[in-house]
Amino acid sequence: MREYTLSGKNMTIVGSNTLAFLNPAAGRAIEITGVDVSQFGTAVAQQIGIEVGFKVTAFPTLVSATPAKTKASDAVSSIVGGTAGAAGTCGVNASAEGAGAITTIWPDAFNNLTPWLWTPMSTLGQTLVLAGQDAVGFYVKLQMTPTTLTGWNATITYREIS
Repeated sequence: MREYTLSGKNMTIVGSNTLAFLNPAAGRAIEITGVDVSQFGTAVAQQIGIEVGFKVTAFPTLVSATPAKTKASDAVSSIVGGTAGAAGTCGVNASAEGAGAITTIWPDAFNNLTPWLWTPMSTLGQTLVLAGQDAVGFYVKLQMTPTTLTGWNATITYREIS
């Protein structure tokens, strides 16, 4: 199976709390296999609310980011970098959330001095599959604006299954 990562590195929160967002292309399906979030460059501890879930249009305004292959021999992802969250695109570090409704599937909290990892297959036995016809994107976002806005990293790892 082809596996990819969508990553934002050393991001500064700029008016929205969505760290990463991806939306499968029409006729394609993906399986989310993990999400991790961390912060560096601060020694000030803060308890941070975080969530992953689905969002319908209108999607966030993003910084375009290209998914990376985890195996050198794989083809490039069917999902490409984009700023509007449209089908078949992805991005990081949203500057605006968009008015689309969200469905939170996993709310949590972590200390910003310790990285946060979410793996749906080991979390209550979940499997998380999105298909293009679902017309939803997958997001990871902070539930509030953190005290320190700089030094944020976020990665969504996913497999293309069709």
